[in-house]
Amino acid sequence: MSTQGTAVLTDIIAKFVDHTSKYLPDDVVRKLKELSLQEETPLAKAIYETMMKNQELAGKLNRPSCQDTGALQYFLKCGTKFPYIDELAEILKNATFKATQEAPLRHNCVETFDEYNTGKNIGTGIPSIFWDIVPNDENLEVYTYMAGGGCSLPGKAKVLMPGEGYEGVTKFVLDIMTSYGLNACPPLLVGVGIGTSVEVASLLSKKALMRPIGSHNTNPKAADMERLLEDGINAIGLGPQGLTGKNSVMGVNIENTARHPSVIGVAVNVGCWSHRRGHIIFDKILNYKVTTHSGFKM
Repeated sequence: MSTQGTAVLTDIIAKFVDHTSKYLPDDVVRKLKELSLQEETPLAKAIYETMMKNQELAGKLNRPSCQDTGALQYFLKCGTKFPYIDELAEILKNATFKATQEAPLRHNCVETFDEYNTGKNIGTGIPSIFWDIVPNDENLEVYTYMAGGGCSLPGKAKVLMPGEGYEGVTKFVLDIMTSYGLNACPPLLVGVGIGTSVEVASLLSKKALMRPIGSHNTNPKAADMERLLEDGINAIGLGPQGLTGKNSVMGVNIENTARHPSVIGVAVNVGCWSHRRGHIIFDKILNYKVTTHSGFKM
């Protein structure tokens, strides 16, 4: 494998991570503008105006849009014939460190038990890399995500008794939103995972946050539940930054698998209003396409 190609891929991913720290995805910007127009109180309107000013200054001053640039997570769909598959884990680590230096990103990697900050955003299991392997494919899809402290705080998972049904799932989600939702800087994107165990549900709930705002689960019943949960959480009235308002969420995304008949595994993860996720696709010669940020360029 060419050293030059490895360097090129590292550089592109580092610059993309840098970019996503400063500029929100296109769909998030559109949704925030839409929600701001629906607010009626002076306080809620002022908060949305401040959010927009914050994003303007992040671009103008070339600084991250939130001081908490998170712990980096990468969700991959990698073809078995993508030529850099063997080097990819190291490439992502190096890209993370490069972005940390150049953006710059806040140092958010503390070694558990040893209690020291590595100063590189690299440590044991960080950045987190989640693999989906695609047989007989030559491409690479990378979803980047900055998992901040505030938006990670509401994350919870549980296995329900089957008799609790989807009413139990709804109660679980709403209990989390009413107790922890305001800590995650609303309006939120809420990811719900439903599967056969806690680890399956947890990963699904985080993958749900990678979906575009306004998209829906392909199962009509799950899509109906997304809408019902969105209406229910909005009715809580958290509003922007949890200071009351008409809307609490940018959306609710549900991802699911089949499950064992005796259990319903359910998990919730949320993205804050500064939802810094990105999506970039590479072919085998490292041509790339970005789907989330129309303004990105090398």
